[in-house]
Parts: sequence; structure tokens; C-alpha cells
Amino acid sequence: MEFAILSDAFDKMESTRKRLELTQFLVELFEKTPNEVISKIVYLLQGKIRPDFEGIELGVAEKLAIRAISKSSGIPIKKINEIYQREGDLGHAASIILEQKTQTTFMVEDITVERVYETLLKIANLEGMRSQDMKMKYISSLLNDASPIEGKFILKILLGTLRLGVAENTVMDALAITFTKNKENRKFLQHAYNVSSDLGKVAEKISIEGIRGIKEFEIILFNPIRPMLADRIKSEEEAVIKFGKEFAAEYKLDGERVQIHIEGDKIVLFSRSLENISSYYPDIIEKIPKVIQAENVILEAEAVAINENTGEFLPFQELMHRRRKYKIEKAVTQYPITINFFDILFCNGNSCLEMNYKERRKKLEKIVKENEFAKHIPMIIVKNENDITEFLENSINEGSEGLMLKMLDKPYQAGSRGSHWLKLKREYQNELGDSLDLVVIGGYFGKGRRTGNYGTLLLATYDEDEDTFTSICKVGTGFTDESLDQLYQILNSKVTIKKNPRIDTEMEADVWFEPELVIEVVASEITISPIHKAAKNKIRKDTGLALRFPKFTGKIRIEKTVENASTNEEIITLYQGQKKVAHNKSLM
Repeated sequence: MEFAILSDAFDKMESTRKRLELTQFLVELFEKTPNEVISKIVYLLQGKIRPDFEGIELGVAEKLAIRAISKSSGIPIKKINEIYQREGDLGHAASIILEQKTQTTFMVEDITVERVYETLLKIANLEGMRSQDMKMKYISSLLNDASPIEGKFILKILLGTLRLGVAENTVMDALAITFTKNKENRKFLQHAYNVSSDLGKVAEKISIEGIRGIKEFEIILFNPIRPMLADRIKSEEEAVIKFGKEFAAEYKLDGERVQIHIEGDKIVLFSRSLENISSYYPDIIEKIPKVIQAENVILEAEAVAINENTGEFLPFQELMHRRRKYKIEKAVTQYPITINFFDILFCNGNSCLEMNYKERRKKLEKIVKENEFAKHIPMIIVKNENDITEFLENSINEGSEGLMLKMLDKPYQAGSRGSHWLKLKREYQNELGDSLDLVVIGGYFGKGRRTGNYGTLLLATYDEDEDTFTSICKVGTGFTDESLDQLYQILNSKVTIKKNPRIDTEMEADVWFEPELVIEVVASEITISPIHKAAKNKIRKDTGLALRFPKFTGKIRIEKTVENASTNEEIITLYQGQKKVAHNKSLM
């Protein structure tokens, strides 16, 4: 397939922020795409070459790309840098440069999607002393034969700056329309994606086998299942109102959620955001096989740092010391953990997702034998508010955050934030009664002792309906010097010249970031806002919702994807609950 077809589609998508137009451009693209290429197209649309859980990164720096452009075009690096500074985007600069190139290539090879993809894969897999030279050689070989628009998008993919505003939901809409002529069939693609986390594989399946193949899509060991999420509640009373007479309560531990895939001697660990984190937990890899009574299994657990002397749970931040490439053995010794199991998703070749909670818990307790390292998360069946309160107090006294409440007769809903699971955390000293996980979308340069850092951050909620990030507040309190430095280092790699089209705000920022980082915030209350876009028009016409007196808690939620951040629906629920509390107080 000619890469020019894909480049033209990219060019159209860059020109709009409207989801319907983006979907139509994708449908037109998929209609031209051969079955054997469609998975590659879907990966490239997302600016990647393989699904995230495989951890394959291109690792191309701007300086290397500029050298490759110079080698291909014959234009000096100094001149390229001048054009880049003027244009603000190296991909766009490359398209201008390739129109001016002085080098002549006598043997021109066709630029196909397959050639570009395979070359990118080779670049990603290069290691060793000569890898940088080889990367430059591969990039130059593509640019030698590329048209200006093709070169533009080759560079954008290489540098991770492809900003099409195309989210997974939009891709699935377009796949459903293209291959089934019915957008409503997106729900079947959604399920297939939820149990595989591989949109390229889903696209290939539907293009070859149609909707039948998607409906028969099965769990694949070592492809992570997208985790089920919980709604939040503020009180024991609210839990009883929502769930009724009898339901399960588990400790909500302050650790890292881990999905464990085991078959024979092979064990792979995935984080909540589907990153392969096996290297951070060699103690889990070593010790878990001894407690598992199954040939193959997928389990969910919480890795929690502990005080080795007392067995007391320690805060989540302690686990971050394990996030290192080197001297991991030392970190394992210094920051011991226990692994606490709470669900089973697959066992001995069969999915457990359709089993209800009660059946899954029983199976989990049979499959996982407890010892000092591996434990079942404490669970009881509660029947009233008093049961919840007592178990909540026990949970907090033992170093947990609160409780997870789960309906006994419901299945596991992969990739969904359903009302079958609720989380009840200890109350903060504010009207919200809980923290929020918000997406960093913009920054403001610090002054005084914060000079050289971002002193204030612009934060957003996730709008599930529109697949956008809607601003809800600016936060400038709660930061330590250490956290400011840490955030500066993380966010510098996410700076963009223009605002990402998925960001919805009327605020202006000194710097815009790719919406890729989640941080935890508390606030005094939620208020009506004429400026912020969170839940706009849901409460009152032409107004959104905003946080009053927001404060950073110190938690950078690296284990969360931005689509798992607090949603507009959650904010509306908290706002309405807050109003009820105020009304009840006025009656007292």
C-alpha cells in the first residue's frame, strides 16, 4: 500500500478537531487498506508500531533526525535548525526542506506503508555502539525516496509528535462502520479490545473475519486485559442505597495494581496502564509460582510496600523507588512488598470474566495458596452501614486507603468504570470527601523560588462521551521542591507547540502538554464556573464545573492512563452529593 495514501489521510486529520470528520477520514482510509496492512495502519495512527504493552519505543532524538534530514537533503544542519525554529515542528520543517533538497537520488524505491513500518521496527530494535549511525542510515533511506508530505509524517512518527486527535474510540467507530456498516457494532470491538489491549489485532480480525470473528474474540495469555474500574461514593449510606442488602467489602490498599499472567515457567506482570513491569518485581516472579495451583492463569493483585519489621503497609510512594533500570536487586531488598490478590480473570484455558464476583472469589482462594508473601486481600460480606463502618475503620487502622465494595452477582467488566464496583475512601477534611485524579494539560512558569519550574498546572477531567479532556482548575499548592523538580522532568518530554485537539479549555497556558500524565488533587468543593469546561451545560447552560481551593496531594499517578482519570460524570455526581449535604445541614 502506498504510504502517500496514509500521508494524505494524516494531512486531512490534522486539519480538523471534529470527531465526525475524523471518523469519516478513517473510514475512507480503511476502505483503501488491504487486510494484511490494516494492523500496521492502526498502530501508526496512534503514533506507535506495536501495542503499548510490548514496550517497543523508537528512541529517535531530534538531533539525530536533523542529521538524517541534512544527509538526505544536502542542506546544512545550521539551515535546518533555522527552519525548525521558525516552524516550531520538525516534521513540518522537513517537508519544506525536502522541497528544497539539492541531493539527487538516481535509484528511487517506492515508499510503501510496509516499507516504512518495517524500517521503523528495525530502528526500534537497534541496540549497541553503532545503533545511532544505523538509525540515521535507515531514516535517510526513507527520506531519500519520500515526497515532502511523506517525509513530514515519517518524521512525526519517529519523534512521537503525530498529533491527529484520533482516540481509540474513534478508530473503533470507523472500523465498525467500514466492516459492518453499523456503528453500533462498536461494542463488540470494544470488548475485543478490552480483553486484548491490542487495537491492531482487533482491526486485523474484523477486516478478515468480520463481526463473527470479533464476537468470538478470546483472551490471549500475555496480552493484558484492560482493568475494571470503580465508581466513587462518599458514605456507607450511599453504598447501601446503591447495592441493597448484601455485598462484598475488600480493603482498598495503597499500592500498585498488578495483572499477573502465568503459564508454565513464563510470568509477565502488567501495571494498571498495561505497561510491562516485570523487571521491577523480580521477587514476585521468583516467589509466586510456589503458591499457584493452575497450569495457566491471569490474576489481579495489589503490590504493597511494607515495613518488614512490623508488617505494616506503607504508602504507594515507597514503591516508586523500584522504578529504576539499574540496581533493582538493592531496591527489592530496601523496599520489600507483599502481593495481595483480589481477582481471577482466566484459569486453565478458560475465561473467568463472565463468572460473578462470588464465584471468582471462591476460585481465587482455591487457586492461590496464601503465605507470608502472597495473600488474599481481606474481604467480608456486609449487610448494613454498621458493617461497612467497622470494616472501614479496620482497613484504615491497618494502613489501607479505604474499601472497595463489589456486587456479589455481577461479572468482571473489562475496561469499564461500572457501578458494580464502588470505592469508599477515608474522608479528607473537605466537602468532597475524596481525591480526584486529574490530567495535566498545561503549565505556567514559576516565579521566586519556583523559577525554572512550572509553578502552576492546568488540570482537566476526562469527558467519556466526547473523548476529550476538559479543564477544571489550576493548581499551585501542595507542591514540594522535590515534586516540582520531578514534575518538571516528566512534563518537559510532553511539551507541544500547539494545544492537543483533545484538550477543551478557554484558559491560556504558558506551555501546553500532551495529555498523558495524571496527578491526584483534593479540593474544598466543586463550584459552577463560566470559564472551565468540565461538565459544561450539564448543570447550568453555558457554564461548567471547577474545583475551589485545589491542592496537589503529592501523588503522581504513573500507573493510571489519562482515560482512567476522573470523569465528568464523577464530577457531576460529587457536585450533586455536595449540594445534598449542604441542603441537609441547612435543615438541622
